[in-house]
Amino acid sequence: MACTLGERFRLTVFGESHGSGVGVVVDGCPPGFPLDLQRLQVDMDRRKPGQSLLTSLRKEEDKIEVLSGLYNGRTNGGPLTLFVRNTDVQSSSYSEVGIKPRPSHLDYTAHLRYKGYFDYRGGGFLSGRMTAAMVMGGGVAKQLLEQAGVEVHAYMKSIKHVTLPREPTLDEIRKNTYASAVRCPILETSPRMEEVVLEARKNGDSVGGVVEAIALGVPAGYGDPIFDSVESKLAHALFGIPAVKALEFGAGFGITQMYGSEANDQFRLIDGKIVTQTNNNGGILGGITNGMPIVLRVGFKPTASIPKPQKSVNLETLEEEEIVVKGRHDPCVAIRGVIVVENMVSAVLADVLYSVLEDLRFQNS
Repeated sequence: MACTLGERFRLTVFGESHGSGVGVVVDGCPPGFPLDLQRLQVDMDRRKPGQSLLTSLRKEEDKIEVLSGLYNGRTNGGPLTLFVRNTDVQSSSYSEVGIKPRPSHLDYTAHLRYKGYFDYRGGGFLSGRMTAAMVMGGGVAKQLLEQAGVEVHAYMKSIKHVTLPREPTLDEIRKNTYASAVRCPILETSPRMEEVVLEARKNGDSVGGVVEAIALGVPAGYGDPIFDSVESKLAHALFGIPAVKALEFGAGFGITQMYGSEANDQFRLIDGKIVTQTNNNGGILGGITNGMPIVLRVGFKPTASIPKPQKSVNLETLEEEEIVVKGRHDPCVAIRGVIVVENMVSAVLADVLYSVLEDLRFQNS
């Protein structure tokens, strides 16, 4: 199913951008888990639009409603259904989009795929608005993983040409990422990233970015090879995030520039534990976790919807025409994408490590 992710820990997203709202059904959540709804709401607040000129000006409160699966603050073993309402839609901004597709947007391909019946307003069920459902479902997974000693973080690696000058420390990632308006863990770099985004908005344009994610405490020996490798499952989920166009693990494409003697992650024995001296493979070997941190980077393209005049084709007359996109759009979708990547990585790892999670025992408060 196109809207379902996972095998044992499963997320099914539903809703659409200009409908009643969007939600997620979480299957496989162990019974008795004390879900922290306040923490989940914090994740949603990190994603919601309308917080500054660096993001979309659409105003959504995104207050989580629990429709099923929770009893007295704990999961009850049934499907956990979470929902947020759409309260600030402006469908009139999309009057032209039905006949003149936006460049680099899904309008044209969705028009063909769904035989002209696609609800193009705000991108419909293929909108970036669907990431609200991903954040809710992945946020549940993230809390579960923490019970098993697994910690997942994401942060902004670069926006356009402004890149982190060095690798951030774990302390910087934990403390600074969400204190920065652009989710930059090295705070002295944050203003430069902000400047690039604001300049793009001022010019009626947009920029892309790279989000890096790390997962710590992942035990060795989990996952499957070939088509069900941990990389494959992560790629399947991460490419489901709108605007994601690139993905690499560990040293990524940089590993192609190394000699084997440089690229190989040599094994060491430290405090009785087998580790690798380097982590060029990003914590995964043969599709299976090796106990080192999982490290990956996700590339977001510049937001397709920009107010600059561009060329399009009128689908009714089949003539070339100019289009000026209206509406409220992110000048850099990667900013709000940080928490989405963080929680989608968590969702995949909850499925990969399901045998660990189902053995968890939760204390009664």
